[in-house]
Amino acid sequence: MTAHEVRGLAEAALTWVSAHRDGFALGDDALAEHGNVNTTWKPLGELAQVCVCVRRHTDPADPLHARACDLLSFAWQQTGRGALFGELQRLEPFATYPLEVYAAFASAGLRHTGYERATATVARTRGWHVTEQEPNRRLSVLNSESRSGIPQHGDMARALEHTWLAGLPEPWTFELAAGYTLTHVIFHLTDWGLNPQAVPQPIAAYLRHWLAPWLDTCLEDEQWDLSCELLAVASALPGPPERDLLLESWARLSPAQDDSGAVPEVGGRGSRTTAPAFLDCYHSTLMTAFAAVLTLGRLGEAAAGATAADMADGGQGVPG
Repeated sequence: MTAHEVRGLAEAALTWVSAHRDGFALGDDALAEHGNVNTTWKPLGELAQVCVCVRRHTDPADPLHARACDLLSFAWQQTGRGALFGELQRLEPFATYPLEVYAAFASAGLRHTGYERATATVARTRGWHVTEQEPNRRLSVLNSESRSGIPQHGDMARALEHTWLAGLPEPWTFELAAGYTLTHVIFHLTDWGLNPQAVPQPIAAYLRHWLAPWLDTCLEDEQWDLSCELLAVASALPGPPERDLLLESWARLSPAQDDSGAVPEVGGRGSRTTAPAFLDCYHSTLMTAFAAVLTLGRLGEAAAGATAADMADGGQGVPG
């Protein structure tokens, strides 16, 4: 697998997302009292977050960048250019998911001042500060506050201490739930791959040691969605990326992508006779694009650094 082929996976994934953008659209149930957030706001927020990441890690002249911008604009329009977040705030004042979705848009400069004022007011209350949350979810809220210009109500380092990953657990205790938890801990710590240096050294060293066998297990079990998230983590750690691990893992994952660009959450290409349903593949397809672009960015940085170092050595007369 080459970097060019990894790029092809990202291009195909975003092609599928563009062709199925209606699946991310908010329906009348988005503000319903008993609406299902997991089929309304969650997909839209994940679309926005991935598009933000693709924009960050691609050149403005890159077609991938243009496609991500188009999809992000679509997602923002679905929210009424931010107005619907105010409605969510009114209906569920202490729900955190509206802020977590909004934060992706805010990080791209798409903001709604009325919603931010209302949320900042709620975020100053004792009720918001003492809401009981899983540690990785608390990291998400803290990062979302920061991205939205709201003072963080807690400390990221302290929240990190209570996560599964920070305990450097026995590697054989890794399973699906732990896997998804650890990937999101890294996503929130690094602001979705933007700041690898935010990962503490002991955690980075632990992950560099154990990501390879965990990835091997997930790829063997055809857990494509989690495999993509682990590949994103591998591309969000400080220090030079592990090129061989990344490219070999992408080579094993690539057959899961069908001709439309879709990647199922689980299961092999040969076991399907029909295209996977939207809800069975939208997240894994988004994660394919996200992880592939992070991989390409880190590999590109490493190559540029190596070239610069060689030039510096040559300029100093160091033998080649």
